Amino acid sequence: MSDTLQKAEPRPSVPLQSPQLPSIAPILVGVIALALGALVSLTAGTGPVALAVVAWIVFVLVLTGWSGAVEGRRKSVDRLATTLVWSTFLVAMVPLVAVTWEVISKGHGAISAGFFSNDMLGVLGETNRLTGEPGGIKHALVGTLLITLTATVMSVPVGVMAAIYLVEYGKKNRLSRVLTFLVDVMTGIPSIVAGLFAFSLLTLTFGPAYRSGFGGALALSVLMVPIVVRATEEMLKLVPDELREASYALGVPKWRTIVKVVLPTAFGGIATGVTLAIARVAGETAPLLIIAGSTTVTNWNVFSDRMMTLPVFIYSSVTQGGKYAEIQEQRAWGAALVLVVIVMTLNLIARLLGKIFSPKTGR
Repeated sequence: MSDTLQKAEPRPSVPLQSPQLPSIAPILVGVIALALGALVSLTAGTGPVALAVVAWIVFVLVLTGWSGAVEGRRKSVDRLATTLVWSTFLVAMVPLVAVTWEVISKGHGAISAGFFSNDMLGVLGETNRLTGEPGGIKHALVGTLLITLTATVMSVPVGVMAAIYLVEYGKKNRLSRVLTFLVDVMTGIPSIVAGLFAFSLLTLTFGPAYRSGFGGALALSVLMVPIVVRATEEMLKLVPDELREASYALGVPKWRTIVKVVLPTAFGGIATGVTLAIARVAGETAPLLIIAGSTTVTNWNVFSDRMMTLPVFIYSSVTQGGKYAEIQEQRAWGAALVLVVIVMTLNLIARLLGKIFSPKTGR
């Protein structure tokens, strides 16, 4: 028995780590792919798009094949999936970066102190023919802020209270199902339909010549309400039922539990949803063009007379034509840059509110 054990061959050692490509392998393959893409592009006389496509195909084939030969099938599939994910991400970033660069490069030249402090009343070409002041977007900026603020004041209470009913009071009853269906339908309606609704409602009430910022705010509120309802509903559903039950166990009534426990817990997500809804409607053009109208003077009263907004100002500037078309186009790019900055600021505020007011787990 002992002789048999002594004559037995030792077992081969099993490596604890499988073969790996060097860490710079993707970089090397990327350089080779770009070189081949550039060679094909120069030979065929094509542009940068063909270069990028050829380089991407070469990169995927070479890296996946090399990984399969060295690391095995499982690792090569993982590298292929990683490459596809990064590729789609870069493709999605191309239009975003292109639009941002285009707006900044063409709009920064119009930005000045007078661009924000003057309106377009009496402006012919570059300056006002009476005062000599340059034309600006004061009237459009004021209109955008006032209309958006009015729409927010109308939409947020309605949306939040509707979401509270759906989550806290109307669980699985017929009315809640109907409301959920209507909210889903309103989420997908075109903005022009909201503008036509506000136009028909207010013109039937006040006459066919009625135009005001309030009408624009009403149209925007129709677009905002379903977004606020959905965001608030999802945030309220994330509040643990244990918090509600603990409050009920202490004898706190349901309405007070909602006000003191549920809403504060979900406040960060609700504020984020509201801010994103504001950013969503701030750039709407069609409904405001229909009911808010267009003007060259600053109007501080949302309930009376026409009111200009930044999207309508951009549309009007690029469609006027004439010998001052180039100047108007530059103003339009400047207004577009201001609008992009406003929307970007709102999104940053939404993220900041979500970070500040998110529930603290203590971990």
